[in-house]
Amino acid sequence: MTETPVGRVPTAEDKARFWALIEAAWAELGSGPAELRRMLLTRDPAGDEENERLYEIDAFLDGFLERLAAVSADLSPFELVAMDRVLERALHDADREDIHEKTDGSDDGFLYARGHIVAMGREFHEAVLRDPRFAVLDGECEAMCYFFNGLYRERTGEEWAETGSGISRESCSNAEGWPSLQRHRV
Repeated sequence: MTETPVGRVPTAEDKARFWALIEAAWAELGSGPAELRRMLLTRDPAGDEENERLYEIDAFLDGFLERLAAVSADLSPFELVAMDRVLERALHDADREDIHEKTDGSDDGFLYARGHIVAMGREFHEAVLRDPRFAVLDGECEAMCYFFNGLYRERTGEEWAETGSGISRESCSNAEGWPSLQRHRV
């Protein structure tokens, strides 16, 4: 089996590289998606559910994922796992009840909504963590949720089952993000 950094905590360098890969993939798609991503960040999120422009970015997600695979082509299996650790943490950090209330959806749907939040880039992810109203109702990017795990599997023919991080990307697994669930478990 290929050596992987199971249990390794993402470093600042891993995080910077992860977000740089996301930005590089978007940059290759030109000014249209850049304008839409900027709009998502600069809009007034109060009462904008009727804004059809919120969903225009969806037309670019497949191209973004293709470009993300291309800009990740030189990553070693070890580096792919490291990128997955960053992805896992970003998804986990957005696994919060207040964000779910804005995005809606089932457990799987909320995971895909968090994939959308991550796919939009670091600035958008951080904006949603600060103010969940920035999240897009029913915005989804399922393929982002296990993107680097999928690349690892494609390139090595192997799977890793346990990340060893002690966290989960699955919905409702961030205990700090779901205070109402914690009250029911006590």
